Amino acid sequence: MTTTLGRVGDRIAALLPRWDDLAQIRRDPRRDLLAGLTVAIVALPLALGFGVSSGLGAQAGLATAVVAGALAAVFGGSNLQVSGPTGAMTVVLVPIVGQYGASGVLTVGLMAGVMLVGLAALRAGKYMQYVPAPVVEGFTLGIACVIGLQQVPSALGVPKPEGDRVLVVTWRALEEFAKAPNWTAVGFAIAVAAVMLLGARRRPTVPFSILAVIAATAVAQLAHLDEAKPIGDLPSGLPVPSLSFLDLGSLGTLLAPAVAVAALAALESLLSASVADGMTVGQQHDPDRELFGQGIANIAAPLFGGVPATGAIARTAVNVRTGASSRLAALTHAAVLAVIVFAAAPLVSKIPLAALSGVLLATAIRMVEVGSLRAMAKATRSDALILVLTCVATLALDLVYAVIIGLVVAGALALRAVAKQARLDQVPLDRGDHSVEEHALLAEHIVAYRIDGPLFFAAAHRFLLELTEVADVRVVILRMSRISTMDATGALVLKDAVEKLKRRGILVLASGIRPSQVQVLDSVGALDLLRHEGRQYASTPDAIRGARHYLETTGVLSTGPAQPTTATSEEAVG
Repeated sequence: MTTTLGRVGDRIAALLPRWDDLAQIRRDPRRDLLAGLTVAIVALPLALGFGVSSGLGAQAGLATAVVAGALAAVFGGSNLQVSGPTGAMTVVLVPIVGQYGASGVLTVGLMAGVMLVGLAALRAGKYMQYVPAPVVEGFTLGIACVIGLQQVPSALGVPKPEGDRVLVVTWRALEEFAKAPNWTAVGFAIAVAAVMLLGARRRPTVPFSILAVIAATAVAQLAHLDEAKPIGDLPSGLPVPSLSFLDLGSLGTLLAPAVAVAALAALESLLSASVADGMTVGQQHDPDRELFGQGIANIAAPLFGGVPATGAIARTAVNVRTGASSRLAALTHAAVLAVIVFAAAPLVSKIPLAALSGVLLATAIRMVEVGSLRAMAKATRSDALILVLTCVATLALDLVYAVIIGLVVAGALALRAVAKQARLDQVPLDRGDHSVEEHALLAEHIVAYRIDGPLFFAAAHRFLLELTEVADVRVVILRMSRISTMDATGALVLKDAVEKLKRRGILVLASGIRPSQVQVLDSVGALDLLRHEGRQYASTPDAIRGARHYLETTGVLSTGPAQPTTATSEEAVG
């Protein structure tokens, strides 16, 4: 018990901030402060927009950006990661808000945070590498489509219609707009999106999102445009931390949504950290520490009324491009947003909803990497199928189901490809020192097959059909040294094939059985069937001598002095 507690304590200690993090902060604080300020300017409209889109309001988005952004920067595993509310998380939260309300979302966020800490303690971060690229590209494309469609009601200036499915809500919003068009809102959304997209092409380092939002707000206020609905009043500061939203009786029903939120937070955060590593030289994130930091951030954010957070790829990319080298940049981003919350809440509350919709529309468009999608589509049919299926599932179902479907299909296609590598090839008997007549006589009664590749459940039944179609011979020798892997299904199918051949009067011998294969063959009772007179043949020449002895014993061959058989280098190992 003491040893176990000691190991747990050591594991938790390994996830906590280190002294070298502080040393990195001191290297170039000026560049980090400038990068943090730039990221904060970019993050402000996104935090407001994602807060509104989630259904909890702009203040929830700001609280998340401040609290989660600071804590993830301190406890996370990446020096360059910037965390906060994201579009992907918004996609998951909208139906939770609709079904369980604001308190349900806050409870789900806290539960997801605890799960992320548990995943970090279990060292689950390394499994991110097993998510196929087509699945990532597919759900990124699906997220972009969902984010864009979610902005349609605000961009059209109509109240958000009832419904959980984004396609249904979008269609109803278009119907409402057709009855009473609001061209002012449409103009704000299109103008802000156009400024962001066109400006980013010419001057990528300029924060056109905040400039466009400021301009739209100024025009709406100076022209007194009633059609440009503002986001509404914001509290001047963060609320006092509280657990009053927590309903212990609803924890059971919220478990499934919490698992979905935790899975998405882990996936998006680790993906974002990997992108940051790829954009720099010498940076390498710790996946388990990153999960731990995101867990701490998501435990704390709901206490201040914030929504669940993840690592934000777009803001992290801006952080890297503007010269960040340590956690100080992400901390600065959170501090600047905190100042805005406390000092500029009245001004922020006047921003038109349509302008924020324009920001998120542009963000959704910029999420789509046409080059990556084209590469995936051209790679293989399987990759293209996985990408399209994951994207469609994101639109029709939800993101977590989409990822699960993508992983299942990708795994099935991968197994199919691996199973095709398994081959059963007939190989000629080596003559060795046999005479031509003797070799011809042996060949009439003995056939040798070499099994190449994996013998497991996905390939085993095809192997069974091929092996049981052996022609009329007396002995079959299986050369098994080239079997790369074998599971219980493969061993059972092999056993079945051997028994069928024996019922036809054909003796089956095996050579080159590896030590790793012995246990699985013995466990299903197949090992004894592959031995003759209790012998296990190490090489093919040994198996041929055993086969000859059997044929002489049964009277098929005349008894004579056995000639030594010379093994080739390949046969020596079976």
